[in-house]
Amino acid sequence: MRIGTLSLSSLCLLAVYVLDVVCAGRDFYKILGVSRSASVKEIKKAYRKLALQLHPDRNPDDPQAQEKFQDLGAAYEVLSDEEKRKQYDAYGEEGLKDGHQSSHGDIFSHFFGDFGFMFGGNPRQQDRNIPRGSDIIIDLEVTLEEVYSGNFVEVVRNKPVARQAPGKRKCNCRQEMRTTQLGPGRFQMTQEVVCDECPNVKLVNEERTLEVEIEPGVRDGMEYPFIGEGEPHIDGEPGDLRFRIKVLKHPLFERRGDDLYTNVTISLVEALVGFEMDITHLDGHKVHVMRDKITKPGAKLWKKGEGLPNFDNNNIKGSLIITFDVDFPKEQLTEEQKNGVKQLLKHGSVQKVYNGLQGY
Repeated sequence: MRIGTLSLSSLCLLAVYVLDVVCAGRDFYKILGVSRSASVKEIKKAYRKLALQLHPDRNPDDPQAQEKFQDLGAAYEVLSDEEKRKQYDAYGEEGLKDGHQSSHGDIFSHFFGDFGFMFGGNPRQQDRNIPRGSDIIIDLEVTLEEVYSGNFVEVVRNKPVARQAPGKRKCNCRQEMRTTQLGPGRFQMTQEVVCDECPNVKLVNEERTLEVEIEPGVRDGMEYPFIGEGEPHIDGEPGDLRFRIKVLKHPLFERRGDDLYTNVTISLVEALVGFEMDITHLDGHKVHVMRDKITKPGAKLWKKGEGLPNFDNNNIKGSLIITFDVDFPKEQLTEEQKNGVKQLLKHGSVQKVYNGLQGY
């Protein structure tokens, strides 16, 4: 009986070992530094941050830089895809059906453009003689909810790309001075256009998807550059594509810096006896407001830490500033009601004329 028990235990251990071998592979969650319950937005944010840190151009002295960068790309490709992520969670890397064969360069360019952020400086500035295509600036409309919580926006771009075509073409054309001897001691200098002969090319539209990160607290008018995603230049480098943030108006909140402003209308009864209410914030959480004293029309209430996150330090938030309006009764009071109000409030006549605009 004991021998049978030991055999069963051994079989269980063997099964676990085989399962571990089958599911062996890289820990993509650990590579990205996220939990197994991380949202797609958290995965994209983690990739974007680590891609800049681990890019081989930024780590020339690290012999494993290329391998780390490739692991990062593989992790992102699997965990950002719903179906691949399900397969990976169930069976590990070895259980992925068709593998993950996308080029990491393609993934990187979705976030930063064809040339990344030009680590160590922008090489374009080192040679101003290289012609460039025009830059493109596009207004990207974002909601105040996105400014509060952050988001990733996918933009589909039809980009002209140079492809080889039959024949030859003139290229690298330039002005050169030509000297011709006319006689003893006599020369003539003329300027002429000289061109090289290059393979012919044609521009073909290719559809690409770019990932634009809307960072919490982003300011109106800020620009997100995608290097090399602008207009192409056949004899040089393409220009840049820049997304300029345009924050849309919001029906409930007004932004001023990191502070949010809103108005709340209360009844005359609530203004006199107090009230309690909740305001739904931009991310859905409730901001509790309670007043147990008289609230005058135009009174303001500051809720510290309930504004927008600061762009440079998301741990700091502005204030929510609430201005109260009082909704007076629409119907006229009877004489009896008027006398009742006078008796209740015991408040005499106050009729003062003054220059309110100057603060007197």
